[in-house]
Amino acid sequence: MGKINYDGKVAIVTGAGQGIGRMYALELARRGAKVVVNDLGVSRDGEGMDTSAADSVVEQIKADGGQAVANYDSVATMAGGENIVKTAMDAFGTIDILINNAGILRDKSFMKMTEQDWDLIISVHLKGAFCVTQPAIKIMKDKNYGRIVFTASTSGLYGNFGQTNYGAAKMGLVGIMNTLKLEISKYNIKVNTIAPTAWSRMTADIMPPEYEQKLNPQFNEPMTLYLCSEENQVTGQIFAMGAGWYAKTAVVSGEGVCIGDARRPIAVEEIRDNFDKICDLSTPKEHDSGLSIFSYMMPLLK
Repeated sequence: MGKINYDGKVAIVTGAGQGIGRMYALELARRGAKVVVNDLGVSRDGEGMDTSAADSVVEQIKADGGQAVANYDSVATMAGGENIVKTAMDAFGTIDILINNAGILRDKSFMKMTEQDWDLIISVHLKGAFCVTQPAIKIMKDKNYGRIVFTASTSGLYGNFGQTNYGAAKMGLVGIMNTLKLEISKYNIKVNTIAPTAWSRMTADIMPPEYEQKLNPQFNEPMTLYLCSEENQVTGQIFAMGAGWYAKTAVVSGEGVCIGDARRPIAVEEIRDNFDKICDLSTPKEHDSGLSIFSYMMPLLK
């Protein structure tokens, strides 16, 4: 099989001035894509602004013979998201790929977290993905092609101490994807979610120092770029990764148990008496929409 390339494709990468986002932008450009490098240049906790982060990536891409433009808008407003998309349209005339990568951290235990800590993380990660993705999809829909990647986290999928705001935002992205995949599937737009693990400025003080080399951010790049390729035909999936390990992960349900006849009341004691069966995940099942959960209820609904 031949090399995957992105010749003629236009990609937007948010938060592409540093870390994993920078790697995405550089590799996409090496493989032929024209890239919009979006980065506000804020600190890890969302303070300040430095346009040099995006500029340096653009300069490197151009020095290597590629095509790129910088954008410094915040993803956290609709105006910012629309202007990021406008930057792509003005420079390259279309959009084929969107990697929602921009992010910040404000970690605190739940009892110490402030309203500002909560609102800022939700705005950047969750609202930010909406603000950029919606205008991008309008372009993709018209051309009947697109590849979108949301960046979730194991903190949202499985939990992590001190990250209720971050985890809630990241799990919210899975919720966006699960519905969006249904709404845009007929337009040949594939949308997937990654949960990367890497050593970066976001994680440097929460991971053991001996992990720095083995949690190279580059190891997250191949899966993300594959999901952005024309070859990829999966949509609505979650992929966890780190240190060269890759796996699909999913929200699943067990077979459960049917109680009663969908007519009589059900007692609390019946839940207690069937609780082991209710909790049994020995035969897990994925669902392609919220409606598919009704398959378990059918014996009661007939």
